[in-house]
Amino acid sequence: MSLIETLDLPLVAAPMAGGPSNPALVGACCNAGGTGFLAAGYKAPAQVADQIAETHDLVGDLPFGVNVFVPSGSVRAHGAEAVEAYRSALQADAERLGVVLPEPDWSDTDAYDDKIALLTLVEPVAMVSFTFGLPSPEVVGALQEVGSEVWVTVTSEDEAAHAAALGVDVLVVQGFDAGGHRSTHRVEDEPNRLDALGLLPLVTGLGVACVAAGGVATAGDVRRLLGAGAVGVQVGTALLLTPEAGTSAAHRAGLRLPGASAVVTRAFSGRPARGLRNAFVEAHDGDAPSVFPQVDQLTKPLRAAAAAAGDPQGVSLWAGAGWQACSEAPAADVIASLAP
Repeated sequence: MSLIETLDLPLVAAPMAGGPSNPALVGACCNAGGTGFLAAGYKAPAQVADQIAETHDLVGDLPFGVNVFVPSGSVRAHGAEAVEAYRSALQADAERLGVVLPEPDWSDTDAYDDKIALLTLVEPVAMVSFTFGLPSPEVVGALQEVGSEVWVTVTSEDEAAHAAALGVDVLVVQGFDAGGHRSTHRVEDEPNRLDALGLLPLVTGLGVACVAAGGVATAGDVRRLLGAGAVGVQVGTALLLTPEAGTSAAHRAGLRLPGASAVVTRAFSGRPARGLRNAFVEAHDGDAPSVFPQVDQLTKPLRAAAAAAGDPQGVSLWAGAGWQACSEAPAADVIASLAP
């Protein structure tokens, strides 16, 4: 039995890297009867350790988790030319915003090994989830040995089967309507258009507990996913406007843009991600190569400058289906409103 099956509410605050997921949000969701994940992606291990300690202070013995990006293994020989071409395409934006585009770092693994060491040797947590791929069998074993459940995000039947074969504890079954990055296990894969309700019947027979993710905006959504075989439901976009979330002012403003429409784009990071169409997407959606994290490195100073100026037209406005139902209510109230 997974930990989520022991909670008062089968609801999980999704790990939303880049700011929204923080100790305050995770703490509020845990204390409301659900649980949540800190997002280790893009953070130094010391920052992750600090956030774990802060979350413990907020929740006591209640379980929470940490999400880790699996390195994509981008090969310079296969992507350098495309990344350089995209760098040239972004140069006018950089000059307009007064920033310098970095040279791509082809050794970037998001400090994966150090984060695994932190979570196995220093700061074990109740759950560790993985995005963008599979951990090694050794990592799975080391985490389970210190008492952590291992969760893996999957977007297809094939990914789910490979994760189940590793002996993981939970599959996070992510539908196409989820906000932010689609967790395809290969950067270049084009994600399918199955929602979690469509994916669940394909993977529930693998003998691994499933948590459904994607487009959850109402208690009815939660009930339908639980009825389809999920033991829990992961919620992200619905929490973006809560006061506890670390969502930037520009992102918050973007979620309220009149007439906004959804888009799946590689423009910001090189990986397919669902958000709202804005000026940056309009200008660069067709140019971005399927290379991660080097494309993300290139756009980071542009996004930071736009965020500092409060400009929603230049930041990644990640949002899942149902973003228009986002509430500025406290996170505990949002969780309560989603209770099945």
